[in-house]
Amino acid sequence: MATATETTAPAPAESPVPTTGGLRSYYRVAAEAGSVVRCEPEDAQIIVFNSPTIEDEADLMELYKIDYHTLHSSLDPDELSRLEFETDHAAIIFKRPKSFSADDNFLLKLTSTGIFLYEDRIVVVMPDDSPLFEGRAPLRIFSIQDVILRLLYQSINHFEGHLKAINMLSDSLERRIMTSMETRYLLNMFALEKSLVYILNAINSNAALFDKMKTSAARLGFDHDQSGILEDIIIENQQCLRRSEIYSQVIAGLMDARASIVSHNLNTLIKKFTIWTIAIMTANLVVGVFSMNVALPLPEESLFWPFFLINALAVGSAIVVFWISRVRRW
Repeated sequence: MATATETTAPAPAESPVPTTGGLRSYYRVAAEAGSVVRCEPEDAQIIVFNSPTIEDEADLMELYKIDYHTLHSSLDPDELSRLEFETDHAAIIFKRPKSFSADDNFLLKLTSTGIFLYEDRIVVVMPDDSPLFEGRAPLRIFSIQDVILRLLYQSINHFEGHLKAINMLSDSLERRIMTSMETRYLLNMFALEKSLVYILNAINSNAALFDKMKTSAARLGFDHDQSGILEDIIIENQQCLRRSEIYSQVIAGLMDARASIVSHNLNTLIKKFTIWTIAIMTANLVVGVFSMNVALPLPEESLFWPFFLINALAVGSAIVVFWISRVRRW
């Protein structure tokens, strides 16, 4: 973060806090409780823009001097994580998972979030309506720098939650593939494999960001304890990266085997239908050979046992076909 002597533009603290536009939230640091609490806009140290509108973007560029390209990078799901220093603020853009939706059809999507650090406040820009401080984190908040570390730690926890979900979904799909003859579950597995590729790329991108933040800790205003927490976050991210690599290798390595299982199940069903067809055709052959010369078992006829004999031969021929298929393990 730039020092007071380096600042040439008016400090954002002197700028009016926008109160109109899209969904906005205002927080301040409650140092006595080690957390953040909601507050009025004029007392806000943390200003959150969720799904910013055109009016919000105009306020961010005019009041907070945020570059247009940097602002839209924080809303672009394909943008890489990065750290940039401007005249009066630092821009931190990191990757995080989106909340899973059933409409995504097993494809776990990612998004970006922008944190703009000023001397006495931060502005957070998020492209969705996800809650900012969700879940539990072993980090108490005493300054706006602690808020940044909390958000980064939450993103790692969110990635780990997605990896656990992928593991459970893959186990469930694998059990269904074992008995399925449809490609639906196989396509779901391909979606999970694609999600893991995106997650690996996002975690790698965040790792590069964390390393750059480590070397720029002083400019970001991190003290010794906060630098230590950043080290812990880097270690957590490395562990999350290794876990995602393992899951990706397991799913990718077994995709051919799972496809072979579906094909085998389909071939087994076709084989059973073929045996039934042969058995029915054999019975039809027996009936077709003898039935034209045998009288129906009516009261006017003198002999009725040939009719039942032919039917018994037809049923017996079908049973012989099934017996041969079982003995030969067709």
